[in-house]
Amino acid sequence: MTNVDDDNTPLLRVRDLRVDLTLPSLARRPIIRGIDFDLAAGEALGLVGESGSGKSMTARAIMRLLPPNAETHGTITFDGNLVGAMSKTQLRRLRSHGVAMVFQDPRAHINPVRTVGDFLCEGMVSTRGVSRKAAWERARTLLGDVHIADPERRMRQRPYELSGGLLQRVMIAAALAVEPQLILADEPTTALDVTTQEEVMAILDEQRRQRNLALLFITHDLELAAAVCDRTAVMYAGRIVECGPTEGMHSTARHPYTRALLAARPATTEPGLRLQTIPGRPMAAWDVSTGCSFRSRCPISTTECEHDEPQQRAVGTATVSCHHAQIGVPA
Repeated sequence: MTNVDDDNTPLLRVRDLRVDLTLPSLARRPIIRGIDFDLAAGEALGLVGESGSGKSMTARAIMRLLPPNAETHGTITFDGNLVGAMSKTQLRRLRSHGVAMVFQDPRAHINPVRTVGDFLCEGMVSTRGVSRKAAWERARTLLGDVHIADPERRMRQRPYELSGGLLQRVMIAAALAVEPQLILADEPTTALDVTTQEEVMAILDEQRRQRNLALLFITHDLELAAAVCDRTAVMYAGRIVECGPTEGMHSTARHPYTRALLAARPATTEPGLRLQTIPGRPMAAWDVSTGCSFRSRCPISTTECEHDEPQQRAVGTATVSCHHAQIGVPA
């Protein structure tokens, strides 16, 4: 395993990550167009953007779970080790010990004919070598940790007997069972109602803080990201266009896309106020030609934006990919 660790290395470091997909027609389509970010132990980073911006592909690239027709460039370093240089054995260890994923739809990732207890115990027995009895006790404790009442009864039930919110808590418990350093949460609340969303995110945040876990939270909801994340990275057309501290981003967003997303939120203090929308349609990464990918939807676009792709630069406490980021500062 190639180790590049030093005292200043974060738990996760992504540099110039690019992912291309080769289609059956042999056409190559870029999905991620060069992104950089760091994630420290105990830190929560929100990865926010419209559907198709590359959020989920970023998470899968970290785990090397991309489809066979994907080609990856750049470097991903986890705990000082280059993920791209890992052998199959090292990758299995990464996926079974270092990093855990919580997916959007728990019912798609749990066997419907087996009990919840079987599901939770299987990974601990097969990957950690603990006894069935010890695994059962550990699973019961974990269900209590994620605030599931009467865990013994729940462990003997099957997935269809649990609500979506309870089943997502089970998936969080399964992620915690491998004692990971990093949790990748890929829109884990999208299929839940608002109240249940808040409960699930509160549990994730609680466990992250108690266990000093790093959390990469993928979502299209800026409000949810703001509730639990220390920093927020906004993606558009396969690139991170703005990244900075979550606190204050609502009032000091620098990129026009970030500001447009914030402006599109429903008003809670003025009922009946017309909802603002972002003009045009979201740009796919493979549709980007020259210049800024957001220029056709941007209210401050200029000729420079048509020809020159903006590079990431520091503006205050954030990094922004915009030629006119200073203009974009709210008054």
